[in-house]
Amino acid sequence: MDILIVGGGASGLAAALEAAKYGHVTVLERAGRVGRKLAVTGNGRCNLTNLSMGQEHYHGGEPGFSHYALERFGPEETREFFRGLGLVTVAEPSGRVYPHSDQAGSVVDVLRLAAAGRGVKLQCGVEVRRIRREQGGFAAETDAGLLRADRVIVAAGGAAAPRAGGSEAGYRLLEGLGHTCTRLTPSLVQLKTENAFTRPLKGVRADAGVEVERGGRTVAASAGEVQFTDYGLSGPAIFEVSRDAARSPGCVIRLDLLRQVELSQLVSMLRQRRDRGLTNENLFTGILHNKVGRTLVTGLGWSLAAPVSALTEEDLLRAARAVKGVTLRVTGSMGMEGAQVTAGGVRTEEFDPETMESRLVPGLFACGEVLDVDGDCGGYNLQWAWSSGRLAGKLGALR
Repeated sequence: MDILIVGGGASGLAAALEAAKYGHVTVLERAGRVGRKLAVTGNGRCNLTNLSMGQEHYHGGEPGFSHYALERFGPEETREFFRGLGLVTVAEPSGRVYPHSDQAGSVVDVLRLAAAGRGVKLQCGVEVRRIRREQGGFAAETDAGLLRADRVIVAAGGAAAPRAGGSEAGYRLLEGLGHTCTRLTPSLVQLKTENAFTRPLKGVRADAGVEVERGGRTVAASAGEVQFTDYGLSGPAIFEVSRDAARSPGCVIRLDLLRQVELSQLVSMLRQRRDRGLTNENLFTGILHNKVGRTLVTGLGWSLAAPVSALTEEDLLRAARAVKGVTLRVTGSMGMEGAQVTAGGVRTEEFDPETMESRLVPGLFACGEVLDVDGDCGGYNLQWAWSSGRLAGKLGALR
């Protein structure tokens, strides 16, 4: 059996290694090499998976679509899979799993070497223009000529990170075969906000509770590291809520810069500072990053040189509320160029979750980011790539 896989990223290579056990596999990759996006993921470290797996970490039109694949090929199966390829992995206390080498290139290398060892044909620099159904199989029109196969697996990835190889090519190929695509938006992406507060703090990191509010209702929440930028906000806690923020026009971000302390406790802490001969410049010293503290004070309209002793009880409450509720209007995101993953994709109801086979076109399979499944930050998107890719590769070759 001849199996053609479109896309040489995480899901495509996982599919190829499974399918190669049962048939002849050719992988077509539009970039100059396979695993280009994988090689830069996780800031070059490659967060392979997360041991704290749960359906709540996945999103899409059918959130439960990913359940079967993730159960069939879960985090422990993924570690065993890579162990069999010669990759040593380590799990952090958070549950995130990385290669012991701390290099994403190690992941790409073991996948590439395993593919070569199993006879997978990797053709790079080849663009697939169209796939059409033929009697007994498929024909793929490429810039390198016409290729035929018994089965086709589309693993072309999403639109995020175009500089690392992201594109809409996979969506277009599947649409050409009768499938439909949902709205595409960036996810795990930096957010643009009103920047009068963030610009002076460019590069500063803070631990914060984060809420996205729209129309007085919280639509997303997270907590952890936030990084201030000249255009707005970045950092893991922002990435967690970016999917919902990007899809909620007119929303605001609310930051709690001292989430471990109640408002009343903070007021008491500030009250004790009135008798210490401090100026407003040091009102938050020892509580917040100095730059953050000074920016909050000037934002309240107070002089940095004025004495803390002059602050009233109402002033102290205002100051505490400012710490616990920095509110910034979201004006956009850094787009697909800055995103790590695409929210949206080809509609999952058009595919069988237990095989990844198209319900519309028998013999056609899809996996990974091209489908309307996206995960939270922390290795969940790569786990979906491994799980769906291996399932598509195995069932694509056997069916």
